[in-house]
Amino acid sequence: MNAVTIGGVTVGLAILIYYVVLWWPGRKALQTAPLPHLSRLAPFLAAWAYGVLAVLTVGGLVGWIADTTLWVSSWLGDVALVWGVGGQAGQAAGGATYQPLTQTGGAVVLLLTVAVIAGVKKARCGRDLKLGAWCGICLGTSAGIAGFAAVPLAEAVNWTGATVFGVIV
Repeated sequence: MNAVTIGGVTVGLAILIYYVVLWWPGRKALQTAPLPHLSRLAPFLAAWAYGVLAVLTVGGLVGWIADTTLWVSSWLGDVALVWGVGGQAGQAAGGATYQPLTQTGGAVVLLLTVAVIAGVKKARCGRDLKLGAWCGICLGTSAGIAGFAAVPLAEAVNWTGATVFGVIV
Protein backbone atom coordinates (compact mmCIF):
# COMPACT_ATOMS: atom_id res chain seq x y z
CA MET A 1 0.00 0.00 0.00
CA ASN A 2 1.37 3.38 -1.02
CA ALA A 3 1.59 6.25 1.41
CA VAL A 4 -0.27 9.36 0.36
CA THR A 5 1.71 12.60 0.27
CA ILE A 6 0.55 16.16 0.81
CA GLY A 7 0.47 16.42 -2.98
CA GLY A 8 -1.93 13.47 -3.19
CA VAL A 9 -4.20 14.97 -0.55
CA THR A 10 -4.05 18.27 -2.46
CA VAL A 11 -5.19 16.50 -5.63
CA GLY A 12 -8.03 14.82 -3.71
CA LEU A 13 -9.15 18.09 -2.17
CA ALA A 14 -8.88 19.81 -5.57
CA ILE A 15 -11.20 17.19 -7.06
CA LEU A 16 -13.62 17.70 -4.17
CA ILE A 17 -13.58 21.50 -4.56
CA TYR A 18 -13.99 21.21 -8.34
CA TYR A 19 -17.00 18.93 -7.95
CA VAL A 20 -18.68 21.02 -5.25
CA VAL A 21 -18.24 24.21 -7.28
CA LEU A 22 -19.79 22.55 -10.35
CA TRP A 23 -22.61 21.12 -8.25
CA TRP A 24 -23.43 24.24 -6.21
CA PRO A 25 -26.93 25.36 -7.22
CA GLY A 26 -26.96 28.50 -5.09
CA ARG A 27 -28.24 29.30 -1.63
CA LYS A 28 -31.74 30.21 -2.75
CA ALA A 29 -32.17 27.01 -4.78
CA LEU A 30 -31.00 24.93 -1.83
CA GLN A 31 -33.43 26.67 0.50
CA THR A 32 -36.44 26.25 -1.75
CA ALA A 33 -35.89 22.66 -2.95
CA PRO A 34 -32.94 21.03 -1.18
CA LEU A 35 -33.71 17.36 -1.92
CA PRO A 36 -33.31 17.41 -5.72
CA HIS A 37 -30.05 19.32 -5.46
CA LEU A 38 -28.64 17.20 -2.64
CA SER A 39 -29.59 14.00 -4.46
CA ARG A 40 -27.27 15.04 -7.29
CA LEU A 41 -24.40 14.49 -4.80
CA ALA A 42 -25.29 10.83 -4.24
CA PRO A 43 -23.28 9.30 -7.13
CA PHE A 44 -20.16 11.26 -6.21
CA LEU A 45 -20.45 10.37 -2.51
CA ALA A 46 -21.10 6.68 -3.22
CA ALA A 47 -18.10 6.52 -5.55
CA TRP A 48 -16.02 8.43 -2.99
CA ALA A 49 -16.81 5.75 -0.40
CA TYR A 50 -15.89 3.08 -2.96
CA GLY A 51 -12.57 4.85 -3.64
CA VAL A 52 -11.78 4.85 0.08
CA LEU A 53 -12.48 1.13 0.26
CA ALA A 54 -10.55 0.38 -2.92
CA VAL A 55 -7.40 1.99 -1.57
CA LEU A 56 -7.75 -0.07 1.63
CA THR A 57 -7.53 -3.34 -0.31
CA VAL A 58 -4.11 -4.89 0.13
CA GLY A 59 -3.72 -6.75 -3.14
CA GLY A 60 -5.22 -7.92 -6.35
CA LEU A 61 -6.16 -5.92 -9.40
CA VAL A 62 -8.44 -3.50 -7.50
CA GLY A 63 -5.69 -2.78 -4.96
CA TRP A 64 -3.07 -2.37 -7.67
CA ILE A 65 -5.23 0.09 -9.63
CA ALA A 66 -6.04 2.06 -6.48
CA ASP A 67 -2.38 2.13 -5.37
CA THR A 68 -1.23 3.17 -8.85
CA THR A 69 -3.86 5.92 -8.94
CA LEU A 70 -2.73 7.10 -5.50
CA TRP A 71 0.93 7.06 -6.53
CA VAL A 72 0.26 9.02 -9.73
CA SER A 73 -1.96 11.50 -7.88
CA SER A 74 0.65 12.01 -5.16
CA TRP A 75 3.34 12.52 -7.79
CA LEU A 76 1.20 14.99 -9.76
CA GLY A 77 0.26 16.86 -6.58
CA ASP A 78 3.89 17.03 -5.46
CA VAL A 79 4.92 18.37 -8.88
CA ALA A 80 2.15 20.96 -8.71
CA LEU A 81 3.23 22.00 -5.22
CA VAL A 82 6.91 22.28 -6.13
CA TRP A 83 6.44 24.07 -9.46
CA GLY A 84 3.21 25.88 -8.61
CA VAL A 85 3.85 27.35 -5.17
CA GLY A 86 7.42 26.35 -4.32
CA GLY A 87 6.58 23.63 -1.81
CA GLN A 88 8.45 20.43 -1.05
CA ALA A 89 7.72 17.04 -2.55
CA GLY A 90 7.21 13.71 -0.86
CA GLN A 91 6.02 14.77 2.57
CA ALA A 92 3.79 11.97 3.90
CA ALA A 93 0.22 12.83 4.87
CA GLY A 94 -1.04 9.33 5.60
CA GLY A 95 -2.11 7.85 8.87
CA ALA A 96 0.19 5.45 10.70
CA THR A 97 -2.25 2.55 10.43
CA TYR A 98 -5.36 1.72 8.47
CA GLN A 99 -8.29 -0.60 8.98
CA PRO A 100 -7.64 -3.80 7.00
CA LEU A 101 -10.45 -5.47 5.11
CA THR A 102 -11.29 -9.07 5.92
CA GLN A 103 -11.65 -11.71 3.22
CA THR A 104 -15.41 -11.15 3.05
CA GLY A 105 -14.92 -7.37 3.20
CA GLY A 106 -12.69 -7.69 0.15
CA ALA A 107 -15.41 -9.71 -1.56
CA VAL A 108 -17.87 -6.87 -0.94
CA VAL A 109 -15.38 -4.39 -2.42
CA LEU A 110 -15.10 -6.63 -5.48
CA LEU A 111 -18.90 -6.60 -5.83
CA LEU A 112 -18.87 -2.81 -5.44
CA THR A 113 -16.25 -2.66 -8.18
CA VAL A 114 -18.65 -4.42 -10.53
CA ALA A 115 -21.38 -1.92 -9.59
CA VAL A 116 -19.10 1.09 -10.15
CA ILE A 117 -17.91 -0.20 -13.53
CA ALA A 118 -21.51 -0.82 -14.60
CA GLY A 119 -22.52 2.62 -13.36
CA VAL A 120 -19.71 4.34 -15.23
CA LYS A 121 -20.66 2.54 -18.45
CA LYS A 122 -24.44 2.87 -18.19
CA ALA A 123 -25.39 5.85 -16.07
CA ARG A 124 -25.39 9.45 -17.14
CA CYS A 125 -23.47 10.24 -13.98
CA GLY A 126 -20.33 8.36 -15.10
CA ARG A 127 -18.16 11.48 -14.67
CA ASP A 128 -19.43 11.89 -11.11
CA LEU A 129 -18.57 8.27 -10.33
CA LYS A 130 -15.05 8.60 -11.76
CA LEU A 131 -14.34 11.84 -9.91
CA GLY A 132 -15.77 10.45 -6.66
CA ALA A 133 -13.69 7.27 -6.81
CA TRP A 134 -10.52 9.24 -7.62
CA CYS A 135 -11.19 11.64 -4.75
CA GLY A 136 -11.82 8.74 -2.35
CA ILE A 137 -8.59 7.03 -3.40
CA CYS A 138 -6.62 10.22 -2.76
CA LEU A 139 -8.21 11.00 0.60
CA GLY A 140 -8.92 7.50 1.95
CA THR A 141 -5.62 6.87 3.73
CA SER A 142 -4.78 10.43 4.68
CA ALA A 143 -4.45 11.44 8.29
CA GLY A 144 -6.81 13.94 9.84
CA ILE A 145 -10.24 14.95 8.67
CA ALA A 146 -9.60 14.14 5.00
CA GLY A 147 -9.45 10.40 5.78
CA PHE A 148 -12.03 10.35 8.57
CA ALA A 149 -14.34 7.81 6.94
CA ALA A 150 -11.86 5.01 6.24
CA VAL A 151 -12.30 3.13 9.51
CA PRO A 152 -16.12 3.25 9.69
CA LEU A 153 -16.40 2.28 6.02
CA ALA A 154 -14.00 -0.64 6.47
CA GLU A 155 -15.86 -1.82 9.57
CA ALA A 156 -19.19 -1.59 7.73
CA VAL A 157 -17.89 -3.53 4.72
CA ASN A 158 -16.27 -6.17 6.93
CA TRP A 159 -19.55 -6.60 8.85
CA THR A 160 -21.60 -6.67 5.64
CA GLY A 161 -19.29 -9.27 4.13
CA ALA A 162 -19.48 -11.48 7.20
CA THR A 163 -23.26 -11.15 7.29
CA VAL A 164 -23.91 -11.65 3.56
CA PHE A 165 -21.54 -14.57 3.14
CA GLY A 166 -22.52 -16.09 6.50
CA VAL A 167 -18.99 -16.29 7.85
CA ILE A 168 -18.60 -16.39 11.60
CA VAL A 169 -15.71 -14.15 12.56
